[in-house]
This record gives sequence, structure tokens and C-alpha cells, in this order.
Amino acid sequence: MRAPARASEPAPRAWPRHGAATHTEAMCGRYAQSVSIEGIEEIFDIRLPTHVPWEPSYNVAPTQKAPVVALDAKGERALRLHRWGLVPRWAKDPSIGARAINARSDSVSEKPMFRGAFGSRRCLVPATGFYEWRKTADGKVPMFIHPTRSPIFAFAGLWEAWTPPDGGELLRTFTILTGDPNELLASIHERMPVILPPAAWKTWLDPETSADALLELLAAHPAVPMRARAVSTLVNSPSHDGPELIEPVRESSAA
Repeated sequence: MRAPARASEPAPRAWPRHGAATHTEAMCGRYAQSVSIEGIEEIFDIRLPTHVPWEPSYNVAPTQKAPVVALDAKGERALRLHRWGLVPRWAKDPSIGARAINARSDSVSEKPMFRGAFGSRRCLVPATGFYEWRKTADGKVPMFIHPTRSPIFAFAGLWEAWTPPDGGELLRTFTILTGDPNELLASIHERMPVILPPAAWKTWLDPETSADALLELLAAHPAVPMRARAVSTLVNSPSHDGPELIEPVRESSAA
């Protein structure tokens, strides 16, 4: 089980079931991260293990904490737990984060919500796959999209550190960048997470990388080997978690 939030930390907002009236139809809005902390550290060449309190999750939802890879003060890659939903430094309260789980790659350098983090606080978000809902005549069918040649995706992300006005505990948050879909995702959704190949990780994290070079990374959208399969509607609720969520089912029997 995940470690409970500290008492002084702002309480996360309850996230509705997918498809509820209050859902913003964001993309990416759910993902899985079932690789161990030790596995993440090896994949991302993190030399100073931090042993963050994380258990594999098959249903990471907005306002929950999840691992991200970013540079520390010494310029070394570090693994930290951040809450999903970016809270900019100028925010009056953390509730704004629930509306900033994604950042569009075509406007991320311009939007006040994201441009500061885009300039100097970039991260990689490890994921063993993500979910999207295919619209059918019988309703929405959850699809699990996963890599076929590696154990993990690395989503392009941004992070922030927000301090409450009363001087309380620092809150670290993140958002996932989205862009145009590739051939596989085009039949499922109009957008997909920006996935960076290993060759781009250093450039993305480097604070000295120019804005033009960063935007080129986001526009490239490499043809990442991946597959999509229908899975159970149990994933619709963030209260459900476990490997059964990613087991394949027939689309006509996804419930």
C-alpha cells in the first residue's frame, strides 16, 4: 500500500470515475507504474538511490503521488515522489493542480501555468503503460497501451515546488505533456502522452537546453513500439488497483 500523506500536506481532491460528469476528458488521465523503485533507478541510471516509499500501482490517478525523475541541486538524476497535478508557485491554494494534470506540447512554452516549469523544471515520468477510453456504440471501452520492447515508457513531464502561504510543508507536483497521437492511438483518442526515447532523456532534463531544442523533442513523437488492448472497466474507478486491471478482455465484455 502507498504511504499515507503527512498530516500537514494539503489533502488531495477525490478524483471521479472516468466518464463522470465532472471529468475533464484529459489525456493522459490514468496510467500504470508497476516497475520497482530499484528497477526505475537502473533504467534511468540514477546513481544515488533514494528509496522513496512506493508500491507498484496499476491505476495512478490525478492528485495521487507517483515517482518522477528530475535533476537534483547537484545536477544528478534523482527519483522523487510528486503529486500528479501541477501547482504553480504563484497559486493561492493547491486545488488548481487537479485541472493541470496535462500540458499541451504545442502551447506549453506560452501558458502562464506551465512556462516557468518548462523553462527550468522538467522531469521524466516512468510508466509501464497508460489508459485511454475508446468510444463505441456500446459505450466507452478502457484500453491499456504499453511498450513492447522495453519495460517502461518515459513521459515528458514538468514539476513544481509550491509553498503554502502559511509557510507549511513544501508540496512537489508534476504534469504530463501531451501531443498528437501516433498511428496506433489515432483510432482511440485525439492526443497521447509525449513519450521520450532514452536518447532524449539527457537533453530534456538539461536546464541549459534551449526552448527551440526542447520543442523539437516534443514535435518528433518517435514511433515507440507499443500495443493497445481492451481491459476491464474496473480501471474506471481509482479505488481499484492490481494487475487484474491490465489483463486483456474482449471489447464486448470489458465490464
